[in-house]
Amino acid sequence: MIGQSLIGEVVSKQRQFFHTGATRDVSFRIEQLQNLKQAIIKYDLEITQALKADLNKPEFEVYGAELSLIFTEITDTIKHLNNWVKPQRKRLEFTFLPGSAYLYPEPLGVALIIGPWNYPFQLSLLPLVGAIAAGNCAIIKPSEIAANTSHVINKVISNIFPSEYITVVEGGVETTQELLQEKFDHIFFTGGTAVGKIIMKEAAKHLTPVTLELGGKSPCIVDTDINLEVSARRITWGKFLNAGQTCIAPDYLLVHKSIKQDLLTAIADSLKEFYGQNPINSVDYARIISQKHYTRLVNYLKGDIYLGGECDSEQLFIAPTIINNVLWQDSIMEEEIFGPILPVIEYEDINEVITAINYRPKPLALYLFTNNQDLQARILRETSSGGVCINDTIKHCGVASLPFGGVGDSGIGKYHGKASFDVFSHYKSVLKRNFVFDLKVLYPPYEGKLPMLKRLFGKK
Repeated sequence: MIGQSLIGEVVSKQRQFFHTGATRDVSFRIEQLQNLKQAIIKYDLEITQALKADLNKPEFEVYGAELSLIFTEITDTIKHLNNWVKPQRKRLEFTFLPGSAYLYPEPLGVALIIGPWNYPFQLSLLPLVGAIAAGNCAIIKPSEIAANTSHVINKVISNIFPSEYITVVEGGVETTQELLQEKFDHIFFTGGTAVGKIIMKEAAKHLTPVTLELGGKSPCIVDTDINLEVSARRITWGKFLNAGQTCIAPDYLLVHKSIKQDLLTAIADSLKEFYGQNPINSVDYARIISQKHYTRLVNYLKGDIYLGGECDSEQLFIAPTIINNVLWQDSIMEEEIFGPILPVIEYEDINEVITAINYRPKPLALYLFTNNQDLQARILRETSSGGVCINDTIKHCGVASLPFGGVGDSGIGKYHGKASFDVFSHYKSVLKRNFVFDLKVLYPPYEGKLPMLKRLFGKK
């Protein structure tokens, strides 16, 4: 663990190492990505145990929602990296001929990656894949709230990378504050909107670019033209995965009045199938991360509770809960829930739904269940969100070819796949010319040349 007083020294050493040029070698980057994958495999058991201790995360979810995404990202990056690093030839206007124009991707330098607690392993290391691929050095600050996972991330990284290249800085809020006093070439933050604003404010002092992966109240619209059983199963899975502590979990349901009861019955059946009659006894159901977050969520357990509501403070357990007949003005609709509580609002007029969504901050994700192609097109056209998933939940974030990120209050910038390489790269514009056809019309004296210049650029 690195003490606060050494943070400046670590940043300085990373900048010195970056300037040696070692990270610019593509074969070096690929080797480091391979080393990262092998280290994760080596420490697979310790990673699983840490996530179990922090979140009671089932082993299946550890692999499915944490490790597999990193493995896929590494494999995809290694496969395409030699193409990604090539200069991109661009179109050149005839007035600059003879010549050629290119974009040269180059690494930014030293990056700071600040991870969250809900998927603490994946969301700390997935951005690292992009930072390595683009040729940067990086400091990782895992969430102190998921302390066990923070420690194992430190162990994994320190055993494969020298600290002047990649390192982990553990600690609380004070550590993050001290890190933000340093000059970085990019800051990548995953977390809540309120903290994201603080990160951006501190980064602005150094004119440091940021990627902010935030959250928001992601709506889930359910039309009448659906497969009820499949829809219920997919909504249930997406909402209660990781006990609802997922930034793109369906935050609330907007269900057509005519099918609401049938859908709620089907969701209740899915919950029983997934977690049994008593979810507190299920080995497949996670726990709330901390007492603070547990207390916050318990305050939402009021109103027309259709299902669930049971809780246990000692185990940090809150049962999968559905709250029926919620109104837009209810307190549960004021901020992102980030827990296993699903408010249900019924509707009859889709126009009112679209208006209500657009009246609120843009969400990180929007879900729509319908076979109606016209409705699909309309929702895509008339609403704005970081991403959209039609007739499913969550899974769009696992598609490597789809950049992932928010818009407005839900975030700035995107990553995954090539977008991860891009976010940690600067695309340097380069114009190459030779010494042929050096037209003197561009040089002083200008007398008599303006009419020809206007004709050349289309102004008569």
